[in-house]
Amino acid sequence: METKELLARIRGLGQPDATADPALLRDLGTLTDVPALVEAGRLLAKVPAELLGKLKPLRVAVTGTFTAAAVAPLLRVALLRKGIAPEIHVSGFDQLATDLSDPDSPLASFAPQITLCLLHDDWFVPSAWDDAEAFSTAVRGRYAMFDNLVGAFTERSGSAVLVHTVPLSPVEMRGVVAFDGRAALGRTWRELNSDLLGMALRRPGVHALDLEAYLVDTPARLRDERLYRFASSAWTPEVEAVYAAEAANFCGAFLGLAKKVLVLDLDNTLWGGVVGDDGPSGIQIGPLYPGNAFREMQRRAVQLRKQGVVLALCSKNEATIVDEVLNHHPDLVIRPDDIAARAVNWDPKDHNIRGLAAQLNLGLDSFVFADDSTFETQLVRGSIPEVTVVHLDGDPADHVTALQRNGSFDVLTTTATDRDRTKLYKARAERTEFAGSFSSVRDYLRSLEIQVSVREADEFSLPRLVQLGQRTNQFTMTGASHPESRTREMAASDDHLVLVFEVADRFGAEGIVGGVWVSKHEDHWLIENFVMSCRVFTRGVEHTVTQHIADRAAEAGALRLEADFTATGRNKAAAAFYPDAGFTRVTENRFTLPLVPRPQIGPDWTNLVAFERESADV
Repeated sequence: METKELLARIRGLGQPDATADPALLRDLGTLTDVPALVEAGRLLAKVPAELLGKLKPLRVAVTGTFTAAAVAPLLRVALLRKGIAPEIHVSGFDQLATDLSDPDSPLASFAPQITLCLLHDDWFVPSAWDDAEAFSTAVRGRYAMFDNLVGAFTERSGSAVLVHTVPLSPVEMRGVVAFDGRAALGRTWRELNSDLLGMALRRPGVHALDLEAYLVDTPARLRDERLYRFASSAWTPEVEAVYAAEAANFCGAFLGLAKKVLVLDLDNTLWGGVVGDDGPSGIQIGPLYPGNAFREMQRRAVQLRKQGVVLALCSKNEATIVDEVLNHHPDLVIRPDDIAARAVNWDPKDHNIRGLAAQLNLGLDSFVFADDSTFETQLVRGSIPEVTVVHLDGDPADHVTALQRNGSFDVLTTTATDRDRTKLYKARAERTEFAGSFSSVRDYLRSLEIQVSVREADEFSLPRLVQLGQRTNQFTMTGASHPESRTREMAASDDHLVLVFEVADRFGAEGIVGGVWVSKHEDHWLIENFVMSCRVFTRGVEHTVTQHIADRAAEAGALRLEADFTATGRNKAAAAFYPDAGFTRVTENRFTLPLVPRPQIGPDWTNLVAFERESADV
């Protein structure tokens, strides 16, 4: 689509009589020219989010040590393309220290969910220095101040903060004429960037972006010296675009928008050639080009699987030939154990992808489909717009870059449950097959020997709980996740209860599948939110966990159990739970359950194992 036409569509959406254009966000992907992206971002600031489709709202603040206003339009486009409707606050020139230290600053009043801290080298570099030791001392002092500002801000605001590594301008580096002096300066600067990355490991709520690493492949100068001296613009537009794209990936991860499933074609995607024509021994896979490019694609797919991405196959091929290759080809990296589901047949690929979604019990919006065929990618893109499509055209050596480019699988952290996800989804398929041998659902559920383990959140389980709160869309009672800082605060408080629960049955353990945030009051306990993975729906797990909470509340002297619920449009699966468990709606967003007499909520086919923590250690 022509840039002028696309910009005209955006202008039209800003008019009072505009009609919805949800296809616009997909078409924004055709924009690559940075000035055009900036213009699109400025125009989109005037477009109501409801005209662009079903988007997740997010409040983002941008503050920095230099003029950062130009980042906002690029960030807006990048966020909208990820399905996020941003409300963006941009601070003025060099307001970072004030924003982070003043509880009454405009940024603090904005109450951002995410705060982006934009940094440049001159903020750390002393205005005058004579030797490497003086330079190092000044830089360390400036970092210490920034670290303290960020720490105080996160504790006070609850906002997630994104910091980044800071590229050192060549002007600064070449100001030192001695090579050993440059080495000393470079070492100090790398220690600074290492400390900035380390903030994400030390401080809850702080996350880090390695901007230096992303700029390696950017054919652009760090800054335009004239614009820097004239307007304090520390980055060129190309660098701003790189930062905006990666910051948007972080925001998607923060909201739990990471894709869960990678669906891969086979011929000319995981190996070169067509196995049906060339035979298993004739495909291109091995140590020499182009076979090594396909081998790298397989290696990266397995790497994603080990971090929690579910791999599936969708190929027009004979299943027996594919099985032979996957099981016996000596140069393959990917093996049957890496694949959670497959659709290897001659049916249309959009039909097969829908079948894979049903088999895995996951929404189509959690799928990424990668294929070399223009026909197949256009078919899926047009037929199933919820699926993210990656067209692996061109040189196979570039396929991995194309797959990684959009950050579709980015998450804030990975957990043990993520690493076992392929095994979990394979077990799900086995349960489905096993269920077919029973005449009643109740008999099937009893035969599963379901065990539900409930315990209070600790340092080890909390990352998984926060992740579930961010990523769960169907069984969530409010749709608004508790931030990590608030979850930790509640877990350490005697007036609150934060629970996680696991499920195991005859087919294996599911790991941590849900969590509950509870506030304790004198005469009642309130379930602020309850989230659970969709993979354990319809087993009575949520009833068993609620029974545990009700029993604990009654033993503490509470007369009733209350629960909040907010419909989101996607949590219909959760909407019927509280009434089904015996709760009565008392207001639009509040349910209540008397605890006298003690209610019976949990089903008879589950076994509850509960652990109570003796002291708070989160």
